[in-house]
Amino acid sequence: MQLQVAMDVLTTDAALELAGKVAPHVDIIELGTPLIKAEGLRAVRAIKDAHPDKIVFADLKTMDAGELEADIAFSAGADLVTVLGTAGDSTIAGAVKAARAHGKGVVVDLIGVKDKVTRAREVTELGAEFVEMHAGLDEQAEEGFTFQTLLDDGAEADVAFSVAGGVSTKTIADVQNAGARVAVAGGAIYGADDPAAAAAELRAAIA
Repeated sequence: MQLQVAMDVLTTDAALELAGKVAPHVDIIELGTPLIKAEGLRAVRAIKDAHPDKIVFADLKTMDAGELEADIAFSAGADLVTVLGTAGDSTIAGAVKAARAHGKGVVVDLIGVKDKVTRAREVTELGAEFVEMHAGLDEQAEEGFTFQTLLDDGAEADVAFSVAGGVSTKTIADVQNAGARVAVAGGAIYGADDPAAAAAELRAAIA
């Protein structure tokens, strides 16, 4: 299982600083949506230039113009981009077309999707590299939601998936046991007093 750090910082300098600390322990470096909105895709280029051996993940959360937005991000150095699962099939297919032209990949983020299992299978058929079982803060607060819900949906869908929203040293073994391809850790890393140590601890917890 791969480890992905989600960098929810707001400047390229902060992203470079954080990435420099945790890169030895992670496989995928994600530039969060707020960072890309604040700094633009030059942040993607900066991270890729600094860490060419890492998979750089641009969390665009594209909802329309899939081919165009994906093409721009891939041209800037991204290896993976996100399209929302609530987007139309044509938007996802367009992003996949751009990915194939660049030899890159599309991840479909299922945040806000009610039936994650069905949609995961549908978008995988459209060519998604993998899907992200992701629950936003509002969804996590809904009655009946548990972190296990994401793991169960991923296992039931039986497609390549990542898990985001609650990954920590306490849950990462469960993520791996559910069959996830990628564990996405955000606050557990960047919110730690020592992000490098936190990333190393998560890496060590992956069997």
